[in-house]
Amino acid sequence: MNLILLFNDDFIAPDRVELRGRRLQHVRTVHRACIGDHLRVGLIEGQIGLGTVLACDETRLELQVAFTSPPPPPLPLTLLLALPRPKVLKRVLITATSMGVKQLYLLNSYRVEKSYWRSPQLSTENLHDTLCLGLEQGRDTLIPHIHLRPLFKPFVEDELPALCSGKTSIVAHPGNNHLAIQEDEEPGLLAIGPEGGFIPYEIEKLQAAGFQTMSLGPRILRVEAAVPALLARLFGQTLA
Repeated sequence: MNLILLFNDDFIAPDRVELRGRRLQHVRTVHRACIGDHLRVGLIEGQIGLGTVLACDETRLELQVAFTSPPPPPLPLTLLLALPRPKVLKRVLITATSMGVKQLYLLNSYRVEKSYWRSPQLSTENLHDTLCLGLEQGRDTLIPHIHLRPLFKPFVEDELPALCSGKTSIVAHPGNNHLAIQEDEEPGLLAIGPEGGFIPYEIEKLQAAGFQTMSLGPRILRVEAAVPALLARLFGQTLA
């Protein structure tokens, strides 16, 4: 936890918060904070600052907080991701959130198991908790927006062309297509398929919507490896 994420319900006074549960245990066992210590805090959808420990025991943590700076700028990217296995999805969402992705579409694909769409991981509460873990990791406070699209064809035909309009749109696909991107050019949309890639029909549909294909090379990466590799490849200067 590189940042203690705060919510409106945590405030007991305009400049004081009281924390229990997971955040309290993390501060006690990892930070090993004592009274007077300063911890990095951030208000959800707000600014970042410092919290001074006023009290810390087995039941509660009290901080006096002051917010002084904005969160880091988001990546100017919409990420389209074929829905991975639930355990993988959690890791990918944490990674993408910590790297600054703020718009993310979870898509169906021929290679996506139907059972994935019934996973409890897709509940509003579980998604929110996962995204908060990513914000804590990346010292960010702006929570991403996740859009679920369990029907591939209606999405790529009816919604995607408008999302792509005027933007460089890329679909990562195994092969030999090493797309050349100018140093000052950043994609507005990035689509990543399931392990093994989208099937040819899906690639054709994405291309019809305005996507160009690119490859990271001859190796086929797992989704949790492909996401950070592609974000670093395409936004290296922004992330540095």
